Amino acid sequence: MSSVLRSPDDSFLLGGELPVRRLGYGTAQLTGPGYWGPRGERQDSLTVLRAAVDRGVTLIDTADNYGPGVAEDLVAEALHPYRDDLVIATKGGVVRTSDSTWHIAGRPEELRASCEASLRRLRTDRIDLYQLHRLDPQVPMAEQLGALDALRQEGKIRYIGLDTLTADQLEQALSLTGIASVQNRFNLLDRSSDAVLKVCEAHGLAFLPWFPLANGALTGEGAAALAGVAERHGATRGQIALAWLLHHSPALCPTPGTGSPLHLAENLRAGEIRLSTDDMSLLEALASA
Repeated sequence: MSSVLRSPDDSFLLGGELPVRRLGYGTAQLTGPGYWGPRGERQDSLTVLRAAVDRGVTLIDTADNYGPGVAEDLVAEALHPYRDDLVIATKGGVVRTSDSTWHIAGRPEELRASCEASLRRLRTDRIDLYQLHRLDPQVPMAEQLGALDALRQEGKIRYIGLDTLTADQLEQALSLTGIASVQNRFNLLDRSSDAVLKVCEAHGLAFLPWFPLANGALTGEGAAALAGVAERHGATRGQIALAWLLHHSPALCPTPGTGSPLHLAENLRAGEIRLSTDDMSLLEALASA
């Protein structure tokens, strides 16, 4: 008879003080192919955003280059004025010029301009979590983080986050300034950022995994190995994949995105699934295969 693991904590203290529900919502799917332009009817996107908050989501993850600007505009239109418990996270430092063309823009003046544009689109005086979308290899890390630190000291940013970096880069960043979160690709089939996750756990940082459902690979027929666990729980493969993230580490805060209210509800029900030690052993074996 298998034992049941301790239920995953439903919340995470961002920056060690600001509680967010660990299962959040990401806005990339509200834009078109290549994150370019809007996706579908605007009212449908507004409906999904409002439904996410109505269902208890307290962490909305967006970026200035989703659209570009489209996702942030939608967030503001749907949710402003923001509830006191709602945390809006956005990203800057990547400029998209078409559905297949983008470049990194990490010079201090570029980061400041990006942040201030996000403040305007989001209709707020302070961004709860501002994430550097990519480290610019042409600009010293100290200059990039110094620009964000200056914005934080001015009250325009509450917490700083980083996106797509190595464990060594994260340790270097932590030696320069306070970091609250990291976003790297991480899911049941891709644990290449496990070393980064360990640094996050050691320092109390949130890890917001992007592609938490492996960009659809964990929800289709190719994920047959998930079927047994999903069937036992009366769940979908995607729900089990999200539940695995919540059980795997208390630092993981997935923000799956969707443009469908039904799919949103399905994703959020993953937080109610309690995986047993046997379930986790089977899933960990899949992750290691």
